[in-house]
Amino acid sequence: MSQTPDGAAHGGQRASGTRVSGTRATAGTSKPWFRQLYIQVLIAIVIGIVLGWRWPDLATSMEPIGTTFITAMKMLIGPIVFLTIISGIAGVADLKKVGLTGIKALTYFQVGTIVALMTGLVAINVFRLGDGVHADPSTLDTSGDAGQYIQQGEHQHWWEFLTNLVPDSFFGAFVEGDILQVIFLAVIFGIALKSVGSVGEPLIAGVHRLTEVVFKVLSFVMKAAPLGAFGAMSYAIGKFGLSTLTSLGSLIFLFYATSIVFVVVVLGGVLAAYVKLNIFQLFRYFREEFFLVLGTSTAEPALPGLMRKLQFMGVERSTVGLVVPTGYSFNLDGAAIYLSLATLYIAQATDTPLSLTQQLGLLAVMLLTSKGAAGVAGGGFIALTATLSTVGHVPAAGIMLIFGIDKFMSECRALVNFFGNAVATLFIAKWEGGLDLARAREVLAGRAGDPPVAGAAEDASVAQGVPVAPAGDRDAASAPARPEAGTEVKGGTAAVAEVTR
Repeated sequence: MSQTPDGAAHGGQRASGTRVSGTRATAGTSKPWFRQLYIQVLIAIVIGIVLGWRWPDLATSMEPIGTTFITAMKMLIGPIVFLTIISGIAGVADLKKVGLTGIKALTYFQVGTIVALMTGLVAINVFRLGDGVHADPSTLDTSGDAGQYIQQGEHQHWWEFLTNLVPDSFFGAFVEGDILQVIFLAVIFGIALKSVGSVGEPLIAGVHRLTEVVFKVLSFVMKAAPLGAFGAMSYAIGKFGLSTLTSLGSLIFLFYATSIVFVVVVLGGVLAAYVKLNIFQLFRYFREEFFLVLGTSTAEPALPGLMRKLQFMGVERSTVGLVVPTGYSFNLDGAAIYLSLATLYIAQATDTPLSLTQQLGLLAVMLLTSKGAAGVAGGGFIALTATLSTVGHVPAAGIMLIFGIDKFMSECRALVNFFGNAVATLFIAKWEGGLDLARAREVLAGRAGDPPVAGAAEDASVAQGVPVAPAGDRDAASAPARPEAGTEVKGGTAAVAEVTR
């Protein structure tokens, strides 16, 4: 039996592909099907659809159930992002690695966003669904919520996401729920704690313990996930109706088809060619998060599960803590596809001709405006309006043509964003040499047991950043060799002196 520097006890023999915490091994354990979270969420989604279809008035009254769950999840996102980034930075031996990881991540995000934008542009240019609509922008009613989004987007500049990076106060970032500002604060505090050396060690240990508490609170909130998915889905169907879904069904279908092609071909190709993992196995591994995002129409509730499961796969905690939260603001592949596709559809529907040069100019503007409304209510419409207002060729009032079906496309946007960030983290981890590829393959093949439950006492090692698998099976030539029994293992955010006999 040994202890981490922050006092967490760990012991037991560790074998390849099996993680032992205390005296319990996670390999081979599984819940009955009816206790699986994704099954419960799927059933809740189906019930919500039926309720919204048959009894729309009753279904719309279910809105508070969905919004309350999403609000409860957003309440925890800020603290989780703040604590995990600090832990990740504190666990890096050299602060230069933090900067290099950040540069690599931002480079990948920008390239991925460009590819996603171009995918949407190609799809709408090939099928040209807006031709023949002949909508007159002057006759479109821009009142209500859509009008507010248009007004906000028209007054937003592409550079505002940079100037808004610094919060007015420390707690203001958490109160407003601005993830970019939380990331900014976390990076500064993490670097400061790392720089002061032994003075900051007690605080770092406190961060590890507080992280475990926050994840335990998360486990309580996640028990209500089926209710949240039921409330959100029943409200969406009851409010907008299946008739809205069929009125512009061709555009919705094109968006979903384009997104599927992007995820399977582009992201799947990157994952297979460079990381050497299978995208379909990744779908199965994140099935709980998939249905949670599908039911709530937002990727934020799935962020903690994404971070926890990536660590369980063998990705270094420092990489997860830096890449995933940043990706939730800068790596929005689904939003990029939607933005380019919707912009060209509006141009076609309002008979606004756009040359190839003008479309490439739109792409350059969207590359910036897509970052400007991350995490903001109605962010997709705000970014869309900001794009149209900046370019000036396409009338901003044209977004009213697609306002009614936006809800049915938000699920797809969130799902693509989610899997885009999962692939991005694995890519950066492989690039940094911080991925245990043998462990990842074992986990995706289902041979390493079930992923840890958030906040479970026996999974404190994951919450505190202790490696969940030996570091010796890395796929890189420069990876460290497997440590012998009794040696000190350095990884994640803590060093564990583990004696196995």
